[in-house]
Amino acid sequence: MLPPLHKQLLNDYQQDFPLTPRPFLSIAENLGVTEELVISAFALLKEQKFINRIGPIIQPNNIGVSSLVAMIIPSDQLESCAEIINQYSEVNHNYERDHQFNLWFVVIANEQNHLTKTLSSIEEKTGFKTFKFPLLEDYFINLGFQLDLDD
Repeated sequence: MLPPLHKQLLNDYQQDFPLTPRPFLSIAENLGVTEELVISAFALLKEQKFINRIGPIIQPNNIGVSSLVAMIIPSDQLESCAEIINQYSEVNHNYERDHQFNLWFVVIANEQNHLTKTLSSIEEKTGFKTFKFPLLEDYFINLGFQLDLDD
């Protein structure tokens, strides 16, 4: 069970994270706690894998390059491959699908060569091929999830 502060941080700051020189101080002042408490709470949430990063989500290919990528992974190796892929800061939205292509993720990079090198590295470390899919139509999916604060 998460402490109330942790749930509140997860609920209130999935979106609309303060764009200030000291965002954790802005959050702390809003919640009536110390900046150090907010920083340590976010660090613990990251350590416990409730969050993997704090950063922007930028529309595809507006800054740098991105690609939707799929892989075919044997089910008994899916979790270990996903853990390898999750170590890359260039990867987000990693998820399993019930399909021949069963592991999907978005990879972003500052330029095409970086993206290509990232995918090559993923292939080398996992032992499985990556398949890039072109962006044909852009959709916005709100990835915010409300937690029950009464638990």
